[in-house]
Amino acid sequence: MTAATQYERYKSALERGHVAALRGTLEDALAAYAEAASIVPGRAAPLTGAGNALLRRNRATDALRYFAAALDVVPRDENANLGRAQCLLVLDRRAEAADAYDLLADVRASIGKLPDAVNAACRALDLAEGRDRRRALRLLADRLRAAEPDGAGQAALERAMSLLEPMSAPADEPAPVVQQAPEMQQAPEMQPEPEMEPEPEPPPGPERPELQPSPLDRPLEPGWSLEAFEGAAQTALEQGLRAEALERLLDLAAACRRDGRLDAALDACYRAVALDPDHVDLHLGMAELYTLRGWSALATEKLDLVGRLAEIDGDEDALRRVAASREAVN
Repeated sequence: MTAATQYERYKSALERGHVAALRGTLEDALAAYAEAASIVPGRAAPLTGAGNALLRRNRATDALRYFAAALDVVPRDENANLGRAQCLLVLDRRAEAADAYDLLADVRASIGKLPDAVNAACRALDLAEGRDRRRALRLLADRLRAAEPDGAGQAALERAMSLLEPMSAPADEPAPVVQQAPEMQQAPEMQPEPEMEPEPEPPPGPERPELQPSPLDRPLEPGWSLEAFEGAAQTALEQGLRAEALERLLDLAAACRRDGRLDAALDACYRAVALDPDHVDLHLGMAELYTLRGWSALATEKLDLVGRLAEIDGDEDALRRVAASREAVN
């Protein structure tokens, strides 16, 4: 077997793992990732893919073992370091998570991803205050400022400054009264200024995808508790009404998101994926929940995979919705 053929088999197995993970079939995903790892040993991607698939199913302890194995292979792999940090955060091991985000920031800075490095350093400081951590964030922020950042970089810089230099204006201090010099005071009779020509309107920018309502913004039964939504979904499942069960699980996810219970909302989505793995709005809702949970890498990966499947199927409507979701996530 030639090296090119072997690599094609590796890529195919890795792709099957990604698609299975997207569709919520964890066992198929893990099997495909294991196959990819056996074809081309010594790569972190299959192990990281398996870790991400487990993390999506709230199996953070199992996922952590895969990310650790990936880091044994490639210690400074960005995705593996991100996954490890997210697992530690989910497991509420905050001090360790802060250290992991410190390392992630260093990795990202070393490959020139300064905005992402600053965001990781901000996350570390959020989790655990420290003088050295503040110093590292300030150095990264100074590097980013010197690089003349774009919009995403400016947002990261503003976040860093809000942590490093919080501003608090006095609440009751009146604004100073500025006395005009005599020569600047208005004369009793002033001639009206000539009308100014209107400023030309700037040329239109590139067309942006129209933002769509969130897939989880759906009308819900007024006055229902989360237990009532759960009961309706369970009844439909027991009666074998798959379409009805899917709708009730989406209601449950929407109600949980409304109440700020993001993990419960994700759990409802995972259960719904088993009923309809190709439900585009469901996956877009999960990407939104990942973003709200702070798992930006998982959200981006989810949108990438949904977009890839939409391209394969030639589904233009799905591609438009994916583009709108990217705009909302960013």
